[in-house]
Parts: sequence; C-alpha cells; structure tokens
Amino acid sequence: MRILQVVTLLDPDGAYGGPARVALNQSAELIDRGHEVTVAAGTRGYQVPPNRLNGVPVRLFTARTLVPGTGFAGVGAPGLQRWFHRNRTRFDVVHIHLGRDLVVLPVAVCARRHEIPYAVQTHGMIIPSGHPLAGPLDAVWTRKVLLAAGAVFHLTPLEKDQLDAVTRLGSVPGPRFVELGNGVPVYPPRPSSNPRRSNTKPPEVLFVARIHARKRPTAFVETARALLSSGVDARFTLVGPDGGDGRALRTALAAAPDPRITWEGPLDPADVPRRMADASVYVLPAIREPYPMSVLEAMSVGIPVVVTRDCGLAPLIERTGSGVVTDPAVPALVEAVASLLENDSLAHAMGENGRRTVQVHQGMPAVADRLLDTYDDLVGTR
Repeated sequence: MRILQVVTLLDPDGAYGGPARVALNQSAELIDRGHEVTVAAGTRGYQVPPNRLNGVPVRLFTARTLVPGTGFAGVGAPGLQRWFHRNRTRFDVVHIHLGRDLVVLPVAVCARRHEIPYAVQTHGMIIPSGHPLAGPLDAVWTRKVLLAAGAVFHLTPLEKDQLDAVTRLGSVPGPRFVELGNGVPVYPPRPSSNPRRSNTKPPEVLFVARIHARKRPTAFVETARALLSSGVDARFTLVGPDGGDGRALRTALAAAPDPRITWEGPLDPADVPRRMADASVYVLPAIREPYPMSVLEAMSVGIPVVVTRDCGLAPLIERTGSGVVTDPAVPALVEAVASLLENDSLAHAMGENGRRTVQVHQGMPAVADRLLDTYDDLVGTR
C-alpha cells in the first residue's frame, strides 16, 4: 500500500512534540511490514533538510509564520500544499495528523475536495477552544474535514467527546471514530546499574517536553527546590525546546540559582529514549495532557514516571504500577518524587512494570494492525 502521512512540523529540536514522534513511529513500523510510506511536513532549523528521518522517507517544506502571535495555528507551508496537489494520486491513503494550523488543514481540504481516501488523527489538539483562530478555522475547514474523513482516530473517550462537540451541528451525523492509542518501539532498557546512582553522581530527576505553560516546567523547578531544601540529594534536569514559556523558566531558575537544577535545551527526538535511560525518575507535571509520548518513552526504557491525575495515561500507570499518579500541586509532586528517590526497590519495580506494560499494551505491532485494518476499509470504499 502507498501511504502518505502528513504532520505539521519536523525539526531537529522536536518542537512539535508527540505528533511528530507518532508519525515517524507509525511509518517505520508500516515500512517494516512492506508498505511504501512517506511523511510530509513543514520544517525549520535544518541547514540542509534531510530526506530520511529514523529510516523513514520524508518530504520537508519550509514552514513560515503566516499569522504572527498565534503559535502553531498560524504556521503554514505553501510548498507542501503545492506538492500534495501535484502528487495526490500517487498515494492509496493519506493519514493526516490534524491540528488547527495552516500546514495540515489545507492538505486535508485538498484530499476532501479530490475524494482521496484519508484519515485524521488529532492527538488531543482539536477540542472546543477560545483561541482566536479556532472559530474561523472550524467554520471554514476543520468541521468539514473531520466529518468527511474516512476515519477519525482518537486516543481516549474524552477526546472522542471533545471532537464530537467540535463537529456537532444539529442532526448532522458525527465523524467515523476509531480508537487508536499511541505506541512506542522497543528501546534498549535502562542499565541495571545506573551510573547516575553511583557514589560520584546523585540520582537524576528528568523532565523532557516542550517548555510550554501547559507542561508546567516552572512547577518542576518548584518541586526540585522543595526537595533539595528538605535534604534530598539529587539533580533535576529539564530537556526540551522553548515552546513559549522559556522566559518564565529562565526567570524561575535565576530567582535562586542552583547548579543542581538545569535546563539543557532541546534534544534531537531520536536521542530522547537514550537520554531518559540515564535518569532515575521521569516527571511530567503537565495538566490536561491527553496521551504524552514522553511518558511512554520513559516507561519503555524502564524508569518510573510521575504524572498528574488528568493525564490520559494516568489510569494505565496506576493500574499497572508503572509510576505515581498525583495531584498537580507542588507539595503532592514533591511527595511523589520523594517516594521514588527514597525507595530504590519501589522505583526499580515501577520501572520494570512500565517497560513490561509498554511492550504488552503500547507496542507498535498493535498500532500498525489497527492502522492497516482502517486503511484497508478506506481503500476498499475508494
């Protein structure tokens, strides 16, 4: 099968986060099964844009800010639109990782107009919103492409309800929903003897995500300060590109400088699992996080995770004992992290549970099976 996956942005810093990782992971698994897959995206940050990422063929087009001050919603890639219009008949099915932005929405509109079989996956990005561009984009494009899609992949029942609220107009039937969780490849496990737990280096607590207000990097800093003040011997590291909250993070770090709390900046997404394997605990204090890939990657290498109760993965983590689910308030985060730093046996057991859980429930083979079943249905109705 000839498959095109489309995502808003692929760049060396991983600025677009989970959706970009999902597109590449899915494509790599589908290629391993003998399918012809290309990922198309906007890009910035490369001196020379690559034609392959993680072994996946990619077509990258310059991303431009078309509407300033609106974040990713105002980003477009006109070259991608033109390329897709010329090459749309080369593909049997198009899988669009859909957000409210001017990169992927025009591709979806073109696929709809020319009756190219397409599916969309929204990653929790399309929900009822007060963003100034949400209303106009929904009225002109978003609602139509969701309703016309051959399948709308959703992560959780909550996301399905949110998408239904965006598309619902009177008695018009809603989208064709298909539940699809995120998956991760099998990464090498964390070493059984962690060098960061040696006599010369204290354990490391790690945050890997965009530095964005919703991810709450400053809450991570507050948690770190509270633990260090209580006498905990550990290092606290933030890794990720500036997603809009970089100034607030720098201010928080400068307010009471401590060499044990650092922001390393962005990291190539392909290197994230290896970087995680060097840490002792992974913490994502984010709120309203639908299905964070970084948490799955941390679990996959065998380190315990700490997430808040409204994280979409919280029920799985709690049920399988893969980490600690807690309230988002800093005192609760402090208690959760301390419980893992103070009890190596508990931390090790939760890390092993997480790795086993990902292999059994969140592996790429099950994701690819669901994708191919859905693609077959779409192509059959072409």
